[in-house]
Amino acid sequence: MAAADTPVLLLNAPLVASRLGYPDLSGLDLLEAFAFIHPARFCVPTPRGLAEALGLPVPENDAAVPELLQRAAGALVATCGDPEWFEREGAWSAVQSLERLRWPWAQVLRPHIAKPERAERWLFAKLPEWEEAGERPAPRQVDLSAEAVQAQLARLTGEGAEQREGQRAYAGDVARIFAPRSAPGRPHLALAQAGTGIGKTLGYLAPASVWAASSGGTVWVSTFTKNLQRQLRAESRRAWPAKRADGTPPVVVRKGRENYLCLLNLEDALQGGFAGRPAILAQLVARWGAYTRDGDMIGGDLPGWLGTLFRKRGIAALTDQRGECIYAGCPHYRKCFIERAARDSAQADLVIANHALVMVNAARARDPNQRPTRLIFDEGHHVFDAADSTFAATLSGQETIELRRWIMGPEREARGRRRGLAARLADVASYDDAGAEAIAAACKAGQLLPSDGWLQRLAENAPFGPLEALLAAVRTATYARDESGQEAGYGIETEAAGLPGEVIEAAGAASEALASIRVPLIRLGGRLEAILAEPPDWLDAQGRARIEGARFALAWRIDLLAAWEALLDRLGGPADPEFVDWLAVDRSDAREFDVAIHRRWLDPMKPFARVVLEPAHGVLLTSATLTDRTEDDDRWASAIQRSGAAHVEVAPLLSAAESPFDYAARAEVLIVTDIAKGDLPALAGAYARIIEACGGGVLGLFTAIRRLRAVHGRIADRLARGGLPVYAQHVDPIDTGTLVDIFRDDPRASLIGTDALRDGVDVPGHSLRCVVMEQVPWPRPDILHKARRLAGGGSAYDDRIIRARLAQAFGRLIRSKEDSGHFIVLSPAFPSRLLSAFPKGTPVLRVTLDQALQRVRAGVGAASSGDVSVPSGEAFQP
Repeated sequence: MAAADTPVLLLNAPLVASRLGYPDLSGLDLLEAFAFIHPARFCVPTPRGLAEALGLPVPENDAAVPELLQRAAGALVATCGDPEWFEREGAWSAVQSLERLRWPWAQVLRPHIAKPERAERWLFAKLPEWEEAGERPAPRQVDLSAEAVQAQLARLTGEGAEQREGQRAYAGDVARIFAPRSAPGRPHLALAQAGTGIGKTLGYLAPASVWAASSGGTVWVSTFTKNLQRQLRAESRRAWPAKRADGTPPVVVRKGRENYLCLLNLEDALQGGFAGRPAILAQLVARWGAYTRDGDMIGGDLPGWLGTLFRKRGIAALTDQRGECIYAGCPHYRKCFIERAARDSAQADLVIANHALVMVNAARARDPNQRPTRLIFDEGHHVFDAADSTFAATLSGQETIELRRWIMGPEREARGRRRGLAARLADVASYDDAGAEAIAAACKAGQLLPSDGWLQRLAENAPFGPLEALLAAVRTATYARDESGQEAGYGIETEAAGLPGEVIEAAGAASEALASIRVPLIRLGGRLEAILAEPPDWLDAQGRARIEGARFALAWRIDLLAAWEALLDRLGGPADPEFVDWLAVDRSDAREFDVAIHRRWLDPMKPFARVVLEPAHGVLLTSATLTDRTEDDDRWASAIQRSGAAHVEVAPLLSAAESPFDYAARAEVLIVTDIAKGDLPALAGAYARIIEACGGGVLGLFTAIRRLRAVHGRIADRLARGGLPVYAQHVDPIDTGTLVDIFRDDPRASLIGTDALRDGVDVPGHSLRCVVMEQVPWPRPDILHKARRLAGGGSAYDDRIIRARLAQAFGRLIRSKEDSGHFIVLSPAFPSRLLSAFPKGTPVLRVTLDQALQRVRAGVGAASSGDVSVPSGEAFQP
């Protein structure tokens, strides 16, 4: 009540409000002040993190935190008057705007920020423009000598560094993908498993940097997690300088457009597009925009916690989430962060990207000459899942309404800067009659697509237009066939086989409607090509670039429409053995949010091999868990199948480097046998007791969000009162990356979450000393999984997936040779055939919870004081 009635000094207001159960808490949030005064500077959003960022003494306990918050506020205010304040430029203008928006900190900071002698330039005038560069020549064909690669590896690891034979052999194997290709469609392909601790990052950067220097070519390294991208950027500084002599960056991070600040969206927000708290966010983002390294808002140098301080999805609204970019038609085109990254990557030696972007770029790059020819897929065990998403087709309400908005632009009272085809190509329409007719035809046909309110009309059985009629028929059929008994909080699905006549008839009408949109778009694309071929006098370089961008966007939508038509044309016909089709109603928390028809490749590595592997000259897939950890003779079979290697006419190089860590002495696997499945009170009690026994430092992994929330609700308050804070994904109003930062920074904190934490957490040292899984990570038996299971060997297919998940989860525990800890599975039903997922030699014990707690308190390697029961055969040695 006191905090609600009186503005208070606090840290991370949404989190405090969540813990107090008072959602409208407000006051002077020190994180907001930090984001204003030190934009683009890292800070863990905890008292300890703030103290370290500001150079203040770290509080020894919770009782010392209030004094720290006052000292931190004083330090931030004092910075505003410091003549050495690096981020002074733009602050005075920004604080004036923020005061008009009634930002609580504005009145505090304004008296301490001196008015500059000259008027400050606005962000959009201050940002530098990128320059066009000539096309980079094709890389020279070179052979890397083993001596050059090993010498570079020694230079990167540093003088006096431990010589790791596994790393040296790994680097030598990786170098082979850079040899000249012998025939089209036959890339040098390597599958390299490198156990944790081998040093695979420097192991592949060594040959990559030698090849880039000697050939003049570009190497693309693709990751699955943003955490590894950050790590790669840091590691790459050993091989390349931050800037070349001409000022260009040799290393560039590339992400999808939705990750970068859109300057046009920001300008719209600053000029009244945002109101209230989102408007304050826009001002803080503008401050960051003036100091950011590359404009990356998701995983870059924008504090991950900044967006979560503001309720609405303000960060997403400031990026290009919907493919609405108008390219050269934008007044900020020459300063665009996205365009700068694209041009820098064309001239870079190393491009750090993600799996999805690499695949999309290979499938529909604007410039085919910029497609990468040397590719390294780190976290290669995720390539299958990334390809599965990239090469999928989904016809849904959300997808079709986005297409309508792209064609039609804003309708009725809709706000925002989005413009339709007619507005984007107005000059073309005025010059070219045939182009104008095509635009008019596309806009007319676009009215057949779903519009706002479509979900409500479906619920009322009053669809409007052929696409809404199809979605209504899909929804009805899906509910009619549902045998899952799932409660309203879960999505439901049904196979696209033996469908009722209403669905087939509606699919035919919808396919005709989609064709009526696609045909004029094709005609329009032809007219744009003709204009570029014979340009009119008024077409300047900027106009030409805008038309090129429009052509690219048109081609993308034409391909999308063709894929939807192909999907609908096959409904009601014989099943295609290459694909899995199904209908779905997506629901969350008892609310429907989409209706869809899905199509996935049964084996998505077939299109991956054709689109990504075959055009390349050299490809490496690497991971610590690439092979299946099984006792069978052929451990590489699943890696070959899930890498696409089985679909190219080359035999891949298979390389394995074992981890140097002593798992037998540093880790212990405990399978707890007395926590019954479905017993939530017992599960929560087990988590609480394990965290208490460890004194924090626990990473908890759940297979269901509902159980995660239930357990957190039962234990968090009790543990926090004992000085053991528990943070939770999907509960705390904090992004996942920041949760991991907090967990890493506080040895007494624990973190619980789902799959994203199983793969994206790299916390070496004392902060992570125990991993707890609430049960065996069985695959969800949905339609797609059942089809692949049938084709992949039944239960053996499931076992491969589970072993891979267990191996990845176990891999979070030991990240350096000094690490040690316990891996605990709270499941009595743990089949022995899955135990080979753990590294060879790791002790595996089946114990009760009390016995597990004894071993945790005693530490790894210490003898238990109790009578620990072990299954026959003593501790299982995989």
